[in-house]
Amino acid sequence: MDVEPLPVPAGEEAVAVLPRLRRALAGGGAVAPYVAGSQPPQLPARAAAADDLAVVVGTSGSTGAPKLAMLGASALGASARATHERLGGPGQWLLTLPAGHVAGLQVLLRGLDADTEPVATDLSAGFTPGAFVAAVRRMDPRHRHYTSLVPTQLVRLLADPAATHALTTLHGVLVGGAATPPVLRRRAEAAGVRVLTTYGMSETCGGCVYDGTALRGAEVRLDDDGRIRLGGATLAHGYLGRPDLTFRAFEVDPDGSRWYRTDDAGHLDDDGRLHVDGRLDDLVTTGGLKVAPRVVEEAALEHVPGVLEAVVVGTPDPEWGQAVSLLVVPAPDARPLSLAEVRDLLRPHLPAHALPRRVTAAGAVPLRGPGKPDRAAVAAFFPVGG
Repeated sequence: MDVEPLPVPAGEEAVAVLPRLRRALAGGGAVAPYVAGSQPPQLPARAAAADDLAVVVGTSGSTGAPKLAMLGASALGASARATHERLGGPGQWLLTLPAGHVAGLQVLLRGLDADTEPVATDLSAGFTPGAFVAAVRRMDPRHRHYTSLVPTQLVRLLADPAATHALTTLHGVLVGGAATPPVLRRRAEAAGVRVLTTYGMSETCGGCVYDGTALRGAEVRLDDDGRIRLGGATLAHGYLGRPDLTFRAFEVDPDGSRWYRTDDAGHLDDDGRLHVDGRLDDLVTTGGLKVAPRVVEEAALEHVPGVLEAVVVGTPDPEWGQAVSLLVVPAPDARPLSLAEVRDLLRPHLPAHALPRRVTAAGAVPLRGPGKPDRAAVAAFFPVGG
């Protein structure tokens, strides 16, 4: 099957690809969206694909070369309908993310499902609170209003009173792409913003678990080691031109149900809601004990004054194997804290082995794709032997 590369412009011009996306969903030839100006995806000359293939999206490539997930029209439709059902009904969407990635692309596709044209934020000067406010004002008052953000964007908007007010006028704000710290969610909710945290990936048509509960048609289960598996109606067919990778990542039960084997660990709370603990390969092993970075990151955001963002990585240590290393983005007026002060502040909230042994600050967290921390780049802030 031939797949047509589809360059997607940034900002307000992104809506120009809507007719081609509509045709792809109707069986008029699959497309492979990518951010205009970046390298087009390398598509295999000939590859087997499902009959209803509509969109091929690149994964974020966190563990190697990006793969091309094959999303069928039925899976994309199930995702859009289930999202609107969870939010309270179809509506108009505000695009703030690059639509060459699955989260931004889904904003456009949900607009097609709802028969409403998305409003795109002007990104000519980057993502700014002022541009967000202007875009919200252009939304049609006859519809419900939704948007999708990454946590870094939410942090920026909550720091601006006008943007915070604009957020409160929306009927739903999806936040995903990276972990949403509980303290950030509480700040948003205290301001009157209706936040729903999302979990998913390209292989599941984007978010398929909202606030810890699977969307209608999606399914979650955990392996004995906590590995998360996702299944159901929103699942990709596999990877274009890579049956070997499809075989490793997608499994079929004896009853015919298919599951995607994620690289994330998680657990269920007493109410059966999924909590994602982080990537299995991000766990820090220090002194023979495992530390989930997310636990330390959330503690730093909650209990260390002046911390706006936090990322934890494991860095080589001759005594402990790996050292828990904390990168923070401080508020502009925050007082610099020493390692000893940070450890003292976190000591009542973390086990001793999870306390950071190295701390540094940066003006921003290095990102990989929309909203995801680039942990390899973060580790570079901590020179070996430093």
